[in-house]
Amino acid sequence: MALLESKPGALGQTLPEFKLNDPFGNSYASNELAGPKGLLIGVTCNHCPYAKAVWGRLIDIAAQALSLGIKTVAINPNLNPAYPDDSPEAMKAEIKIRGINFPYLVDEDQSVARELGAVCTPEFFLYNSQNILVYHGRLDDNWQDEAKVTRQELLEAVKALGSGTVIAEDQRPAMGCSIKWVE
Repeated sequence: MALLESKPGALGQTLPEFKLNDPFGNSYASNELAGPKGLLIGVTCNHCPYAKAVWGRLIDIAAQALSLGIKTVAINPNLNPAYPDDSPEAMKAEIKIRGINFPYLVDEDQSVARELGAVCTPEFFLYNSQNILVYHGRLDDNWQDEAKVTRQELLEAVKALGSGTVIAEDQRPAMGCSIKWVE
């Protein structure tokens, strides 16, 4: 497990156009995914301990975001044969076990993760209704122990976007396993 932090910057960039399938073969286009107030993208996977630790929190935030007009999608770029726990078949099981009720998509050629500038799992990108990146970073300040979280940065950004208030500019990098790039 190689620990990385996400790259700073990128705020203000436009959501790249993409079309990805979920592991069941359903197709989703980026221009059809957002809610009226925006789109939350989690670049994540099944095997990474950092990603595994926050899946439940992401699902909870997605429910709150939806009530504010922001939809959520998770994207798995780890389609490296060396990591079978991240395969589409394993994703199907993860969707069922965790009760994931938003699209969990397969970035088979890793092009979407590259366009987003993602480097680790989990890494979060929040876009407003104009498809402009307004938050990029971590979910909260304690990936290991939910009971010790003191700052819920992603949830705060989602609530600010949903209510039309200013999103904090102090955005901390995501921290997690490196994306398993296929060269």
